[in-house]
Order: sequence, then structure tokens, then C-alpha cells
Amino acid sequence: MHKPFFHTSIISAANGGAGLLLFVVLLVTVGCKVSNNPLRKTLRSLQNGSTTDDTSYVYRLPYDSNTSHLVVQGYFSPYSHNDRAAIDFKMKRGTRVLAARSGVVIKTKSDGTRGGTKMKYRADGNHIIIQHGNEARSSYWHLETNGVKVNVGDTVQEGQFIGLSGKTGYALFPHLHFSVSRNDGSKGSWMQTGCRFRTSKGIVYLRPFRRYSL
Repeated sequence: MHKPFFHTSIISAANGGAGLLLFVVLLVTVGCKVSNNPLRKTLRSLQNGSTTDDTSYVYRLPYDSNTSHLVVQGYFSPYSHNDRAAIDFKMKRGTRVLAARSGVVIKTKSDGTRGGTKMKYRADGNHIIIQHGNEARSSYWHLETNGVKVNVGDTVQEGQFIGLSGKTGYALFPHLHFSVSRNDGSKGSWMQTGCRFRTSKGIVYLRPFRRYSL
């Protein structure tokens, strides 16, 4: 049986809001659910250093360099990421979101007004998707209503201000849902994957329940 890993930082962070406290309770409840996706094991080994990666692109953390944010869900975490290679950064509404890599904006939504844990809210998730050449895309979700500050077709630079975080769509509390997808070679087929980030602790694969800054 899989036991969920907890870090004191997420317990103390629960004091910041009832939504996050409920999230901790939900993690305990669903902690035995483990994804069977083979990528999960690969990413775990990269996170703990048992294997290394020296060739993949190193992304920038998607927020200002004078701030730090807690990763509340990581790759294949047991709550809503059970089959998702994605990262959730806890952020207050209105936090500046920056491009993690240079590219071209290919999709946006900014008119969603609702957010919560009912599936009917999923379509309300405001977001930005940025294409990085032919090989990768990065996605930024749950942005504030009218919080998208770029347009489709814009070329953005790494570190550029692109939006404001929020709680639209399928979201228990305000946060930024970030993911990277790669072209798997099939026509029009993109698959989520993990990525390395440049942090104050070095170049790493982010782990849940830890704070990261530049």
C-alpha cells in the first residue's frame, strides 16, 4: 500500500485557507491510489536522483524571482494528478505568472468566471498554451477572470509576464496548474511529460510539498 508523503510545509501552509486544509484531508483519503503510468516511475527516479537527465530543456519557474511558491501537487500526485504529469503551485489570486520558456501563444481563454470541485466548472478554466518550436508546449491553467495578458500569435520571451493566477475551472483553491507536453511523433498527438527547472537549489525535477524560488 502506498503511503502519501507529507512535508511540514504543506501542513503549515494549510493555515492559509480552508481550501488547502481540505486538500490535505483529501490527500490522506485518496493516498492509496497510485497511477500505473510508466512515466511515473521514471519521474520519481529523476526526482530522487537515482537517475539523471543532462539533455532536456531547463525551464524557468513561472513566477517572479523574488518570490517562492509551494508545490502542492506534483507529477502523478494522488488527488487530481493521478494520471497527469503536471505541477500545481499554490498562489494567491492575482499573482503574476511568467512564461517558463520562450515561444508562441497558440491558445488562450480568459472569460471563465467560475471555479470549484464540480466537474461542470472544468470548462471555465482560464488558460494560456505556448508552443516551443515543434517539440514542446507549456500550459498555464486556472488563471484569473480577464487574467490573460497575451494574445494568440504573440511571441513571448522566457520570464515575460503573461497572466494572473486565479481559481477558475476545476480547482479547490487558488493555484497555478503548469504542464509541459511533447510531440510524440504521431500527427497531432501531444503527451504530458516532466521537465527540469532552474531553481535556487540547482536544476531539479520539482517535488511536491516543497517551496521553490529562483
